[in-house]
Amino acid sequence: MHIRGLVLGAAAAVALSATSASATMRIAEDRGGQIGRYLQAFTTVRSSGERVVVDGNCLSACTLVLGLVPHERICATQRARFGFHAAWMPDRDGRPVTSPLGTQALWSIYPASVRRWINQHGGLSRKMIFLQGQDLNGIVASCDRDPREQARSVRRLTPNPVRYESASASSDRR
Repeated sequence: MHIRGLVLGAAAAVALSATSASATMRIAEDRGGQIGRYLQAFTTVRSSGERVVVDGNCLSACTLVLGLVPHERICATQRARFGFHAAWMPDRDGRPVTSPLGTQALWSIYPASVRRWINQHGGLSRKMIFLQGQDLNGIVASCDRDPREQARSVRRLTPNPVRYESASASSDRR
């Protein structure tokens, strides 16, 4: 009986590992949050072999997906929009204060193509800048070219984001 349990447990582990490599994480309306949570979440995704579909806002720390998950496993729909800004932390009164150390951590994780785009659009500051539409070409692959994405399983990332700024409604990919 004990051996049968081990065999069943091993079979279940193999089945779970086989399905995780074909799973897809869908990111939509993620406003970001603490950098550490996203580092952990996207490192797990990278190790799992999961694909990532960005289908809406991926703001703030969510943008770390671009540097932590291999680019061949990330795609963006027409609704995808990445929002970048300098890292910040609350002061004693809860007001946001730019964190040079946090900003440097973000910068060092982003791939060269993303850093180049950020520099061309004013750099990381308190003001959020948005990467979307045609600007995504050459940085993030389009999901619209791979209809198989629709048939794969979907898992959503929800690491308890911190709300800090309203997002604009425009997100058309040209």
